[in-house]
Amino acid sequence: MTLNILFAATEARWPQYEAPLHRALEAEGITDYRLATEMPAEEVDYIVYAPNSDLQDFTPYTRTKAVLNLWAGVEGIVGNRTLTQPLCRMVDSGLKEGMVEWVTGQVLRHHLGIDEVLARQSGEWRPSVPPLARNRPVGVLGLGELGAACAGALAALNFPVAGWSRTEKHIPGITCHHGAEGLKTVLAGSQIVVLLLPLTGATENILDADALSRLPEGAVIVNPGRGALIEDEALLAGLDAGHLGHATLDVFRQEPLPADHPFWRHPKITVSPHVASETRPETAAEVVARNIRRGEAGDPFLHLVDRGAGY
Repeated sequence: MTLNILFAATEARWPQYEAPLHRALEAEGITDYRLATEMPAEEVDYIVYAPNSDLQDFTPYTRTKAVLNLWAGVEGIVGNRTLTQPLCRMVDSGLKEGMVEWVTGQVLRHHLGIDEVLARQSGEWRPSVPPLARNRPVGVLGLGELGAACAGALAALNFPVAGWSRTEKHIPGITCHHGAEGLKTVLAGSQIVVLLLPLTGATENILDADALSRLPEGAVIVNPGRGALIEDEALLAGLDAGHLGHATLDVFRQEPLPADHPFWRHPKITVSPHVASETRPETAAEVVARNIRRGEAGDPFLHLVDRGAGY
């Protein structure tokens, strides 16, 4: 019987994913299938899904065996009460590699004081030697797939890395903390903080005025996670008061960030236009096809979301 696969993402994504999905499905030995952006709901076997698509009611999809998310984050879909089908997150090697590269680059940029060097090209010879990485503690908030990978990469560069998650985790080479007291400990000891948490009711504004005040003076924030993890007004106040050294932000409450937003004009904020990491169609299609092949073989799906799990 022909396998029906619905591609439910924004219209612009279809030309990017159509050919890679065909190649990936055929590479997995799936030949009798139909891949389309429209088909009767009751005939759909798998949904390749982006949370910003028009599909928000999963009730009619009675035959669907799994919803295969194209985004690494699932907070935009797990709260949908019509979604009763198995949900698989996107764990794409390209996305993980891109995030590790971006986070490592930004941490090294701040650690080495590269901004200061670039701003001082006036002919004045004024050496400034940064500390070694082993003397620059870094905190990583969020120890999921991306957070754990970034924490490991930073630890491999000899940074002392402390990680935090809402529930207890154990990662070799990383000092792991969890819970409210663990968060206080990580913040108090981190000169650079990287945010890679999902956005949930428990993590929204997790860096509020109180949390930011616990950071050491001059601490730097790097946020490629979610914009609403930080309370904007508290961040601006901390920077203006001199308690915080800098904030490099790749994600925002509203995107694109409005041209008149104060973040653009603040001398201690770097605005990055949500480019820290992007799902690559070629590698993402391979993940989707692999899961469909496993589903048809009766094997467990990869990266199945536990909707009761903490972060």
